[in-house]
Amino acid sequence: MSPKPEIKPLCHSVADCLDEYFRTLNGHAPRHLYDTILEQVEPPLLRATLRYCDGNQSRAAMLLGINRATLRKKLSQYKISAKA
Repeated sequence: MSPKPEIKPLCHSVADCLDEYFRTLNGHAPRHLYDTILEQVEPPLLRATLRYCDGNQSRAAMLLGINRATLRKKLSQYKISAKA
């Protein structure tokens, strides 16, 4: 039996990406960082969750811990098809 691969917590990947982002700024200050991060992270999170749930919005909303109406609002905001 082969050993289970170690699962790296998501926060490590996020921290690595942010460190790289700040390095590429070359000392320039980022603007609206919070909004920028959300705009970059939310769409792939929503798409991946919908794929995992085979497009079932109720199940996706439950996994995300948000209301189904909130999920629909975010899908519309990012122009994401529920069939993602």
